[in-house]
Amino acid sequence: MAKVIMKGNEAIAKAAILAGCRYFMGYPITPQNEVPEYFSRELPLVGGTFVQAESEVAAINMVYGAGAAGARAMTSSSSPGIALKQEGIGYCVKGEIPCVVVSMMRGGPGLGTIQPSQSDYLQATRGGSNGDYHIPVLAPGSVQEAVDFVKESFEIAECYRTPVMVLCDGLIGQMMEPVELDHEPTKREKVDLSTWALGHSPKGKTNTIINLDIDAPNCERENFRFFEEKYPAIEKNEVRWEEFMMEDAEYAFVSYGTTARIIKNAVKALRAEGMKIGLVRPQTLWPFPQKPFENKKIKKWIVGEMNMGQMVPDVQLACGKKEDVLFYGRTGGMIPTPEEYIDFAKKELGGAK
Repeated sequence: MAKVIMKGNEAIAKAAILAGCRYFMGYPITPQNEVPEYFSRELPLVGGTFVQAESEVAAINMVYGAGAAGARAMTSSSSPGIALKQEGIGYCVKGEIPCVVVSMMRGGPGLGTIQPSQSDYLQATRGGSNGDYHIPVLAPGSVQEAVDFVKESFEIAECYRTPVMVLCDGLIGQMMEPVELDHEPTKREKVDLSTWALGHSPKGKTNTIINLDIDAPNCERENFRFFEEKYPAIEKNEVRWEEFMMEDAEYAFVSYGTTARIIKNAVKALRAEGMKIGLVRPQTLWPFPQKPFENKKIKKWIVGEMNMGQMVPDVQLACGKKEDVLFYGRTGGMIPTPEEYIDFAKKELGGAK
């Protein structure tokens, strides 16, 4: 298929439809409004159902219901809207409901700004719901990756019976880029719907999905199963990252999403001046990639984000040395420039070559 130019938000919705999503429940909020707008227009044309819910809370619980019946269902929102969905996401985790949540980040805290940000890294990777849990979090760095990751997310969700979050900063949703829409996701083994989904029970059996578990020993067993079986399998099979100019690097930036695109330009400029520096770009934020941080040649890591350093602890844990991790970022909807990272690297690394 030839490439077409699409806005990120619309491309995300188109990718979901191509992936077989037939139920979308959401609520408008900037900067992701084009996602539900596209679904409202296009889903009915393929026999799907679009619902503009009365709130973000209602939307995620509708996704719970559709996912519980085995349907491919999705919701999307931006930062404060995702905060409202957290309880429902936790319910989906406990009920093992496959679904996809797209988070298009903007500046915060609170209602904050409508400009792009990455201030919800902790919200996504640590979760705002109660209990012990993880969900896979994919962080695309382009509109093409957003398309591909949305398709992958449905496969991951159904393979492991879990919610999956696609975490984008607002720039990814608003920019327009050429994309190929026919990329096929990696097919994974799915859990047979007849073994768990409502309405798919074999004759003589009734599937049930339980969220309130009064029996403490049983609730503990389920938590152990998640952490001993499900999450290790996700960490083994689904972690991904990109390395850019890391072959002979002595220093490295760590960044994701749009900020990583900005830093790539800084890396090229610093390389032209003789500095051996590269970039590690996590594409999954949970599970967080560990292997690239085993590189013992790297003297210093510079984390770059559009927040106040939320990924820094993960990088410190991965490389094992807090003192080797530096940070530079902008927040509140402000976007850093390549020149800022060039200047920071020169200042902190002493023009090292």
